[in-house]
Amino acid sequence: RKWIFLFIFSIRILKGQNLVTNNVSVVEGETAIISCRVKNNDDSVIQLLNPNRQTIYFRDVRPLKDSRFQLVNFSDNELLVSLSNVSLSDEGRYVCQLYTDPPQEAYADITVLVPPGNPILESREEIVSEGNETEITCTAMGSKPASTIKWMKGDQPLQGEATVEELYDRMFTVTSRLRLTVSKEDDGVAVICIIDHPAVKDFQAQKYLEVQYKPEVQIVVEFPEGLTREGENLELTCKAKGKPQPHQINWLKVDDDFPSHAVITGSDLFIENLNKSYNGTYRCVASNLVGEAYDDYILYVYDVLTTTPPPTNTTISAFQDSRADGAPQKIDHAVIGGIVAVVVFAMLCLLIVLGRYFARHKGTYFTHEAKGADDAADADTAIINAEGGHNNSDDKKEYYI
Repeated sequence: RKWIFLFIFSIRILKGQNLVTNNVSVVEGETAIISCRVKNNDDSVIQLLNPNRQTIYFRDVRPLKDSRFQLVNFSDNELLVSLSNVSLSDEGRYVCQLYTDPPQEAYADITVLVPPGNPILESREEIVSEGNETEITCTAMGSKPASTIKWMKGDQPLQGEATVEELYDRMFTVTSRLRLTVSKEDDGVAVICIIDHPAVKDFQAQKYLEVQYKPEVQIVVEFPEGLTREGENLELTCKAKGKPQPHQINWLKVDDDFPSHAVITGSDLFIENLNKSYNGTYRCVASNLVGEAYDDYILYVYDVLTTTPPPTNTTISAFQDSRADGAPQKIDHAVIGGIVAVVVFAMLCLLIVLGRYFARHKGTYFTHEAKGADDAADADTAIINAEGGHNNSDDKKEYYI
């Protein structure tokens, strides 16, 4: 009966007293707080053990000679201990123990986080030409656990290729490689490497792209504002920008000789006393180290008294991109061929209709001279027979084939 009583009493203690603790994550070098809490304690002793099961605190007494452990609070229901300047060697399972019969234990796992070093951002080329591919690498060294690396170009997320290298003491180095093809719009845009790790926040590095691109060319008409008439002057300005800036700007006339008295000053073209022999396409070509591009202006000189709007005097900047590599402007032969085919078909249809019309209105007919002529001995008799009529004479027929 005595043993039965003790067994029942122990069960009541276990049910009545509840020992709890919490796992702790702490950044290396900072302070961890270990808490042992008891609900409904009946004056049982609380103690804290390290992962080697050495007693750190027995009630409010510290047998362990490690001054980094300090008592924060002690009562019948709680033992609260701090551990300062945490290192990787402090990681492990700590034991909260309550002296009951049998003893109760609760476990607090301390995880030590090691933040990565400053991210290292490197690029294969410092300057990239438009249309080419470049590679940028971002490295997060010596972290625990392994870092996650994300990429952004401006406000656009990008996907890199990551490799993870495991070092000593469960430390990791992560390297992510980003490959991207650049355009002129990417010049000056920031590429950002973002390090995601539980020990740090807003940890990132960035690099601004430097992209070189061929010139953008536009011809501006400075004078006249309206029609270009005979006897007037023409002044055009060629505006070109690129990276690097265009080092050469040339004017030429497409498929023809340049007017002998045209004056070129830098990017400006001036032609005085216009006449119709100057009609044609004038082209401004700009070039830099990346390539060249051009814009065209079609000149049509009108009579002095012309007041209708010009059909052609305009710059052809809308096609600048498609001609930037020097592709000549082409006539659409398919359209011309289609028009000729329609005209030929209409003429054939007209000939068929006319043929059928004449076929229907050309057939059997009679002449007065023909009636009775076969039975007459001479012309006079034939006329007499024709006037009198011969009912028995055969009809003279003519057929159109």
